[in-house]
Amino acid sequence: MEPEGVIESNWNEIVDSFDDMNLSESLLRGIYAYGFEKPSAIQQRAILPCIKGYDVIAQAQSGTGKTATFAISILQQIELDLKATQALVLAPTRELAQQIQKVVMALGDYMGASCHACIGGTNVRAEVQKLQMEAPHIIVGTPGRVFDMLNRRYLSPKYIKMFVLDEADEMLSRGFKDQIYDIFQKL
Repeated sequence: MEPEGVIESNWNEIVDSFDDMNLSESLLRGIYAYGFEKPSAIQQRAILPCIKGYDVIAQAQSGTGKTATFAISILQQIELDLKATQALVLAPTRELAQQIQKVVMALGDYMGASCHACIGGTNVRAEVQKLQMEAPHIIVGTPGRVFDMLNRRYLSPKYIKMFVLDEADEMLSRGFKDQIYDIFQKL
């Protein structure tokens, strides 16, 4: 059994300052305005490989900054002039999806990136309208609603280049495996 807090990685580069990650000025402003001073252990190791386009599996204790890790990675890679969905984040619950959306919006506050929570329990017509009118840069959602919107072609996978499964272990154990697979097939 691994000792608690140990990070296994085949990525040996550790960056101990956000300033040394080659992030955009507007993203750095958002990071510091959010209250971050220096990257956590997971952020030091996972942000760069994500930005460089590697597939990353990151597992860490609660409260270690995993959400900010993938939010920063996504925000750094978004092409702001491309008004299309470029990143898709799946979460097991509506509440978590909304929480992730808030983090993305706060970190990207100075960038002008758009993020939408695509979750069940909300008005489908309003959702469709939002997706068609705005085509948010980032979609954070629950598997059921995201699959529905992809299936009905209201959410276009054409420009999606980043895909995040938050709480992947929980989603796979909660019976979302088939939906996640179906979503992945559409990307």
